[in-house]
Amino acid sequence: MPIILDHQLREHIPHNAIDFPITYFHDELVTLPDWAGPLHWHPDFEIATAECGVLDYQIGGQHIIMEAGDSIFVNGNVLHGIKQLSGDIPDPMPNIVFSGTLISPETSTIYQKYIQSIAQCDSLPFIVFRHDDSSLSKINCLINDIYKQLSDKEPCYELVVQRNISRIFEFISCNFDKFPKSEATRIQTKNQVRFQKMLTYIYHNYSKEVTLEDIANAANISRSEAGRCFNTYMGCSPIDALIQYRLQNANRLLNEKTHTLQEISFACGFNSVNYFSRQFKKKYGYTPGKNDKLGK
Repeated sequence: MPIILDHQLREHIPHNAIDFPITYFHDELVTLPDWAGPLHWHPDFEIATAECGVLDYQIGGQHIIMEAGDSIFVNGNVLHGIKQLSGDIPDPMPNIVFSGTLISPETSTIYQKYIQSIAQCDSLPFIVFRHDDSSLSKINCLINDIYKQLSDKEPCYELVVQRNISRIFEFISCNFDKFPKSEATRIQTKNQVRFQKMLTYIYHNYSKEVTLEDIANAANISRSEAGRCFNTYMGCSPIDALIQYRLQNANRLLNEKTHTLQEISFACGFNSVNYFSRQFKKKYGYTPGKNDKLGK
């Protein structure tokens, strides 16, 4: 299932918010070019696990390296992305995205005391559960059991999932003061908002002619400041980020095998098929005409 973003970089999560507000994802990386997902955010919580490879989980401007067996809890409304760093095959990376209302209604004391307090804590954007930390073994077992329950869907699996997630939040609440906090400065917060505005502009206008000035104007900042923002969050220039996103979309269209190279080139903002082909080969190591495989 592809990552679908709205105009504010929020990911559209296709779970039914009334019936059972949780969605289980698996084998998503295999569908993503270079086994990397775009930066995005959503109001729901997220838990993901590295199963066999080494993953780079980007949270804001931070990069968390996850080895096989490690899991991460990502708070709501936190900018994040994922890239696989090693492994011969795409990591299955099981993960869940869920609303706090899975545990209790928003009007309840439980939600306000234990869920909302975590969701509104800007200094706790994520928590890493390392596989080799014996104090976290029960939490990692709960997470793995959630994946199994959502995959197998045995009788009463919803109750088991709800119970397991409640136990995870109980653990977070009881150990809240022990987790490392990340206090963002006012400047860091402002820069992230600027970056989100510029990235949103790229995601919406990549198929058109886009200049560095256009990207900077989306956040009402100078071109040099735009460059510093992108270097902080993506390690590249705004134009390089634009090209990367164009190539990701081009790769997706190529795999559909329903469009010509010229159609794909123009649809993704490349005015020249030759230039598109050169950029594609530079990125993926083979020409788009030989795009007969997914991933790397």
